[in-house]
Amino acid sequence: MSVSYSWRSEFHNEAVDALHSAAFKRPRSNDDWWAQVNQHSLGWVCAELDGPLVGFVNVAWDGGTHAFVLDVVVLPRVQRQGIGTEMVAMAIREARKAGCEWLHVDFEARLRRFYLEKCGFESTNGD
Repeated sequence: MSVSYSWRSEFHNEAVDALHSAAFKRPRSNDDWWAQVNQHSLGWVCAELDGPLVGFVNVAWDGGTHAFVLDVVVLPRVQRQGIGTEMVAMAIREARKAGCEWLHVDFEARLRRFYLEKCGFESTNGD
């Protein structure tokens, strides 16, 4: 398996939409992902397996020192092979390079082990 990872690379809306549809089991949306990430994001990570897109992470930000990991998504047939972990690692490295001091993530309880143990995030209080 030859997975390549890239930061802020070009992608096709249809590929990201198909990926979200398959991974989140929802209908296709025809969203303009390219416009959204270019307008609101610090960057994004694409994972490709011998060409086709199999993973995507959006890193939104406030324009300053806070960034937010949104929708770590991996095609179901290649999940649990480290692709999501590597995409998050790249997102962390690139956010740090951009001067972000905080990288936030919200997640469902079932994903706690992935984000805290595999990706190294820490739980913090909002006070």
